Amino acid sequence: MYPGKHAVAHPDRPAVIMAGSGETITYGELEARSNRLAHFLRARGVARLDHYSIYMENNARYVECCAAGERSGHYYTCVNSFLTVEELAYILNNSQSKVLITSQAKRDVAIAALPLCPKVELCLVVDGPGEGDKVLNLEQATAGFPATPIADESLGTAMLYSSGTTGRPKGIVRPLPPDPPEKHLPIFSFLLNLWQYRDGMIYLSPAPLYHSAPQAAVGLTIRSGGTAVIMEKFDPEHYLALIEKYRVTHSQLVPTMFSRLLKLPEEARRRHDLSSLEIAIHAAAPCPVQVKEQMIEWWGPIIHEYYGATEGLGFTACNSQEWLAHRGTVGRVLAGKLHVLDDAMAELPMGTPGTLWFETATPFEYFNDPGKTAEARSGDGTMSTVGDVGYVDGDGYLYLTDRATFMIISGGVNIYPQECENLLITHPKVADAAVFGVPNADLGEEVKAVVQLMPDVTASPQTAEELLAFCGQHLARQKVPRSIDFEAELPRLPTGKLYKRLLRDRYWGNKTSRIV
Repeated sequence: MYPGKHAVAHPDRPAVIMAGSGETITYGELEARSNRLAHFLRARGVARLDHYSIYMENNARYVECCAAGERSGHYYTCVNSFLTVEELAYILNNSQSKVLITSQAKRDVAIAALPLCPKVELCLVVDGPGEGDKVLNLEQATAGFPATPIADESLGTAMLYSSGTTGRPKGIVRPLPPDPPEKHLPIFSFLLNLWQYRDGMIYLSPAPLYHSAPQAAVGLTIRSGGTAVIMEKFDPEHYLALIEKYRVTHSQLVPTMFSRLLKLPEEARRRHDLSSLEIAIHAAAPCPVQVKEQMIEWWGPIIHEYYGATEGLGFTACNSQEWLAHRGTVGRVLAGKLHVLDDAMAELPMGTPGTLWFETATPFEYFNDPGKTAEARSGDGTMSTVGDVGYVDGDGYLYLTDRATFMIISGGVNIYPQECENLLITHPKVADAAVFGVPNADLGEEVKAVVQLMPDVTASPQTAEELLAFCGQHLARQKVPRSIDFEAELPRLPTGKLYKRLLRDRYWGNKTSRIV
């Protein structure tokens, strides 16, 4: 999100427009604001390769808070804005963040987390008052600093978190060369070309900026000299109106957004001029075939799909024409060499599902967790996996069929069920618990819990409500089960391993794929 040369060439060009309020930040303003924040961070002892975190909803100050890190050699972590106090504190501590940037809307949670985070020296509130020596207003704190670059500028990048099957999020850290900030990591050069970014483009971002895909897309828009129109939250008809209003050329969505757009009344769908749209990218969750067919019929062959992980270990992609010839695919491999392997790490025949392993496209580690890094890699260290299962057809196109980790993708959000299972088992009325994804026509999947109660506890709607409320007190909203079912005994193997697939398959019926 480095404004750089565009702030010199086009200082009055809008870099960011907030869709709801219409507030606009020009390239000149973004350059000045990010420079002041970079100077402030240096003055407070945040050195190159140090970490800070951003915990807030989409707002007008978000981009400058990222841009300051990208020009100062910092790792910055965009934190899920729905996390609870305990969840936020874990990420702040794990990332070794020295500074937390938050908003008035998230202030209470952020301030409550500070006593749990001894290494966080300071909290900046972008749109609210300071409070004592440790909580400062961003504008007031940075006002006295220069609007010009710091003397020792260098490339910084985001360190985002991906949850794991242990239930604890993992920070994905990439090596940062001592390059100037106008350069960017190789993976982003690859994406710029793939997504056809260009000077003067108009990008519409309908998703939370703490997600890796929108965070990267907005950042690349700024680096390309485009304008990012950022929605505070997604509304399907407002999204269409914004395309017409700003003559949007590029956008990225998740399949749930496609579904909600298709459910608009025909009059609303046809009301807005979408002819400016050049490319619409989707990822983060597999798209139902029928939904994608209807979107291509509506918008034309401008829809591109990709599959990859935040880790950047491999990447597949396809355009509309390729997808129509291979319905259901997530594309051909463009980065990283793919292997489909069985449990013994033997190569499987074409068309046979197995665990997907990539000869790692870009170097990464899980921050301060060599154990988890080793688990994600093959024995010889040459390949990596996130546990997805799929197969490749005769033309080299990849199809996903399952997730070895039982990760749930609900509305494009990755949810790892172990964290909820670990919480439920602590409730005095619960003897055992299993959490997994079940079909949801709108979200793709929703979170379901199946619970074995203690012998003296009766299964009832009241008990279910009590457990749901318990989850809501400790977990972010997306992680809380939509519903709870009860079983007399959960299926566990003699080794103690929960045979979750037996439970989950009941809800999926005879579907050949466990991906929706």
